[in-house]
Amino acid sequence: MTAETREMRQIADLHRDDRGLPWIGNLFNYQRDPVAFYRRHWERYGPVAPSYNLGRRSVMLIGPDACGEVLQNRDKAFANEPGWSQLVGPFFHRGLMLIDFDDHHDHRRIMQEAFTRPRLEGYTRRLHPAIEQGMAGWAPGQEFPAFWRLKQLTLDIAADLFMGGAHDTSRAEMQRINKAFIACVQAAAGVVRADVPFTRWGRAYRGRRVLENFLRGYLPAKRATLSDDIFSVLCHIETDDGARFSDDDVINHMIFLMMAAHDTSTITTSAILQYLGQHPTWQQRCRTEALALGPAPTMAELESLVSIDLVMREALRLRAPVPVLLRYTVKDTVVQGVRIPADTMCTVGVQFTQLMEQYWTNPMVFDPERFAPHRREDRSHRFAWEPFGGGVHKCIGLYFAGLEIKAIMHRLLRGYHWSVDPGYVAPLDQHALPFPKDGQPIVLHRLS
Repeated sequence: MTAETREMRQIADLHRDDRGLPWIGNLFNYQRDPVAFYRRHWERYGPVAPSYNLGRRSVMLIGPDACGEVLQNRDKAFANEPGWSQLVGPFFHRGLMLIDFDDHHDHRRIMQEAFTRPRLEGYTRRLHPAIEQGMAGWAPGQEFPAFWRLKQLTLDIAADLFMGGAHDTSRAEMQRINKAFIACVQAAAGVVRADVPFTRWGRAYRGRRVLENFLRGYLPAKRATLSDDIFSVLCHIETDDGARFSDDDVINHMIFLMMAAHDTSTITTSAILQYLGQHPTWQQRCRTEALALGPAPTMAELESLVSIDLVMREALRLRAPVPVLLRYTVKDTVVQGVRIPADTMCTVGVQFTQLMEQYWTNPMVFDPERFAPHRREDRSHRFAWEPFGGGVHKCIGLYFAGLEIKAIMHRLLRGYHWSVDPGYVAPLDQHALPFPKDGQPIVLHRLS
């Protein structure tokens, strides 16, 4: 019996039917039905549950108490980089999510200057023409794959707001960039973790090179002139004590931010489209708010869209864009009274927590009113609703993401109506970030 095995017995022994396949372990069981997978472990083991994936034992943190302890990380036992690097580290190297402790604090302090309220107000003004241009080719009355159209739209928005438009970049080149981002994200489900042709990691290595070459081509111009796009801002922002980003820092942060900005926003916006299509009363309620504003609302006006905000929060609860967060113990620690040894991979079950009956009324039902002031079910526990993570690694772009999603929905609601079969259940691909395998077909009809 190895020392690692003895340590893990202090957590729990895996039931035989929870061990999964040899070496592969529970990877396929999770991908098949993540919520059922987490529920089974919660019922058998409680908030700190053993698991086994890709040749090594790991620990699942389940429920808001355990998740909260990890996210707060008061004894600094949990690190991001050693966890995420095993899935996507080479492709989002040195992005804000993949650095820790003092290094993370220093980088976040600089980057926060790119997300101040005055800068967010400037980004909001640029959102509306970018959305209008991105939707120009959407043909009403014809079925189209909403998820993939939204993904292209959010990438176009990212190209404008993050890069100042990249006006000399062709549509074919932007599609190549989109494919590169997809390859890097999908690396999380790779079994072969090396630069091997025809594997997920092999495609991701090629994708990372495409992204680096693309961004480095613009870097000299962004360094030379300050403008109001995020790429330029990252090149020029400086703290009071003179801290700035190096060229490599800027490239690494741009790759991670552009991925996070368009992938997670696409997942949430497509979910909102589905739920509003299945709930016409809520769709009309949101449309009434959108029509009360002009075609290009300010940041404050977008923040005033109460019904759209409630729907967005409920969509984030039902379909968390990042359903599981990864951490790695850099020293022995204790969670919920259970000792977890150093060098243990840990998964933080954000999505499952947001569906637990103990904290949510009829949790599988679409019910945006649960976030309204008279109910506030998200306050049933401090960590009952954490789609953006928590603690020092909480998503730095969460306010920007909310503005982008509301701006897209504002334009859709003012121009179109749509319906979705009430029985439709999105067939989600759970290999990495969840997305509908059928592309989520939908037909938009112009308002009369």
